[in-house]
Amino acid sequence: MQINQNRSRKAGFSLVELTIVVVILGVLATFAVPRFMASVERSKAAEAFNYLTQIQTAQQTYNARTGRYASKVKDLDVTLQAPKYFKVSGPTSSNWEKNWKMTLTRNGSSSGYGKYTVIWTQDGFDSRKSSIPRDLRPTN
Repeated sequence: MQINQNRSRKAGFSLVELTIVVVILGVLATFAVPRFMASVERSKAAEAFNYLTQIQTAQQTYNARTGRYASKVKDLDVTLQAPKYFKVSGPTSSNWEKNWKMTLTRNGSSSGYGKYTVIWTQDGFDSRKSSIPRDLRPTN
């Protein structure tokens, strides 16, 4: 008779054990998901920095050759695809012989960071005028 009782008991997890596991997973997800989303957004922001670094190098070359900066990206000796996550504005200038500026504006959703801009000049990244959050900048 005892043998039948042992066979009728089913192995498995109790409701309390399952609840504890779900709570632990929820707590872990609460911390992991925002960090993951910030990491993804940081990699998207790096696209802007890479693009604008290449533009700056091409502008320097163009300036050395012609004595002025290019007013159109197509005039530069660089082949670039338009950024996937940013809208490109520029280059613009008040004096093409002395300076230029380009602005990239984040389009679409940005993992809770909202709309931000990355502004670049002949001197490089303009941290004072750019609105990109500090934790997204590759150079922190």
